[in-house]
Amino acid sequence: MRILIIGGGGTIGKRLTEYFRKANEVLVAGRSNANLTVDIAQSASIESLLEKTGKLDAIICAAGEAKWANFDDLTEDDYYIGLRSKLMGQVNLVRLAKKYITAGGSITLTSGILAEDPVAMTTSAAMVNGALHSFVKAVVLDLNQDLRINVVACGLVEDAIEKYLDYFPGHHPIPMDKMLRGYIRSVEGRGTGEIIRIYQ
Repeated sequence: MRILIIGGGGTIGKRLTEYFRKANEVLVAGRSNANLTVDIAQSASIESLLEKTGKLDAIICAAGEAKWANFDDLTEDDYYIGLRSKLMGQVNLVRLAKKYITAGGSITLTSGILAEDPVAMTTSAAMVNGALHSFVKAVVLDLNQDLRINVVACGLVEDAIEKYLDYFPGHHPIPMDKMLRGYIRSVEGRGTGEIIRIYQ
């Protein structure tokens, strides 16, 4: 397969790239430290990336940001960070990429455990993740059956413990190989409209 991994240089993206490169042609895109540059918060940037890649069998998006802060400190502009990047960035990816995916191909998005099990400081991020779940369940009702769309929702992964453990008291870190299997299921399986939850 010919697979585009957006966010391939990140914590999750590195593991995805390492696995899928073993048996596929993998193109890696990101805002920096990648062969192809893209800012998913900008539709024109997504379109430019897809024009460079051409036809693809699968796209995995492991990119997107949202503001983490106490609700009382969040401004309207803070919410728009997550809305433009992690939410609409991935929505626009589906909207623009569908014509580049070969028959039977897939697009895999990324949300997270905050959609259903939020922690303090994550009002914006949890809202965006929940919206992604609703989007994936709804969009497949309108899409051509030759295109599969799924979203992987993972808990705190082992490789991110140092950065985020204090935010997730009592949570069990998800082994990286277990996280990886969620994406393998989305790309190599046949399901569509699925929220692939990896919470424990």
